[in-house]
Amino acid sequence: MNIEEVRDYALSMDDQVTERLFADKWLSWRICGKWFLLTELDTPEPWVAVKLEPEAGERLREQYEGVRPAYHMNKKHWSDLILERLDDSFVKEQIKASYNLVVSKLPKKYGIKIKE
Repeated sequence: MNIEEVRDYALSMDDQVTERLFADKWLSWRICGKWFLLTELDTPEPWVAVKLEPEAGERLREQYEGVRPAYHMNKKHWSDLILERLDDSFVKEQIKASYNLVVSKLPKKYGIKIKE
């Protein structure tokens, strides 16, 4: 999966997902202003950071070489996925898990639904 495919998938999660460039080379995807996906542009090894339940993140880091503690993020809650080392369906599954985790913590007034 390349970063353009990641971008398309993230934006397809909901019409309220926004994309924003910050700090010159960082790109974030948010739902209702809350981050669920980040990446640093122009890196030799493309990756994305996803927010996961701490136990899930820890388990995935033990199982997959392409999953590591997130760079510059809370390592308990965020994990980096090295795109070239992981299957596309796995990456999509983790992006969806990150999105769902963030959505589950939003106030119900937003009316955003978890993705099945």
